[in-house]
Amino acid sequence: MIALLPFALVALAPLPLLGLGALWGGIWVWAGLIWVSVLAFAADEVIGWTTLPADDAETMRAADALSVALALGHFTLLGLAVAGLAGATGLGSSERVALFLGAGLYIGQVSVANAHELIHRRQRGMFALGKWVFISMLYGHVTTSHRLLHHPHVATPADPNFPPRGISFYRYLPRSIWGNLRGAFAVERRRAGQSGRRNPFWEYGLGALLFVALAGAGFGWAGVAALVGLGIYAQVQHAMVDYLQHYGLARARLDDGGYEPQGPQHSWNSPHWFTSLMTVNVTRHSDHHAHPARPFPALRLGADMPVLPYSLPAMGVIALVPPLWFRMMNPRLDRLRAVAEGETQ
Repeated sequence: MIALLPFALVALAPLPLLGLGALWGGIWVWAGLIWVSVLAFAADEVIGWTTLPADDAETMRAADALSVALALGHFTLLGLAVAGLAGATGLGSSERVALFLGAGLYIGQVSVANAHELIHRRQRGMFALGKWVFISMLYGHVTTSHRLLHHPHVATPADPNFPPRGISFYRYLPRSIWGNLRGAFAVERRRAGQSGRRNPFWEYGLGALLFVALAGAGFGWAGVAALVGLGIYAQVQHAMVDYLQHYGLARARLDDGGYEPQGPQHSWNSPHWFTSLMTVNVTRHSDHHAHPARPFPALRLGADMPVLPYSLPAMGVIALVPPLWFRMMNPRLDRLRAVAEGETQ
């Protein structure tokens, strides 16, 4: 339980700040924005600390409770943010901008990371909760594409989330968004044809329409625009995280036409503590791919796992400037390849 306290404090704290900011604006909305941006960046870079993995039964129960709390908090924040952005709470223009950025960053970083955690859980209720968090972002199909495309085909051309060396985020983004949608639909259509069960895209689509209808019924077209805007913002951030965590780390092609097995060398990791706590250890990506069902407090960092030079938020900013990104990351890819080739000789 004690091991979960830092996760709870860092990940939950922005919820009341942004929620009150959506209602009243002022210092609350700016404090929420600062927490998920400036504070996260500064704490990661200034304080060197890494949490230790924990997998005792009490910690695992607490992890489940925290994931449920974060999911319920997401739905609450989403509703309040839509109301604030639609003008229902009387926020000024600058406060609405701060709310969109703050709530959008929280949803795109924390809610997405927590929903990702939940859709890997074996318990039906936990899985459904994560799926509906994604649906509320108008992004339900990632429940399929992440588990059935990304994980089996990671670091190969068959993975729509794999960015080959030399591709910028701007070229990667449309391919990732469209590839996930098209690929997930193809997978579910094939599975439905084989099993006779209903294609979950009906749920993804009707669920998204339900959230849009609720936003419209409550706050008119301004509410719809706010929900769609937040959903797009979250989807772009999710694509960015995949770009950062898999850039250039391709699996080698074998003589039989297949690919080498997945390994820790096929994901970039980040040991930075504040972002790791806030995003429930999504930063420990190599271990997640090795053990997808492993709950977030138990994820590990190893010496053989590639590490990003800066925290995920900082690397996201760098990736928006492709020449800078390539200058920073391509030499690291070259060094990793040289090490791998040396080990195989």
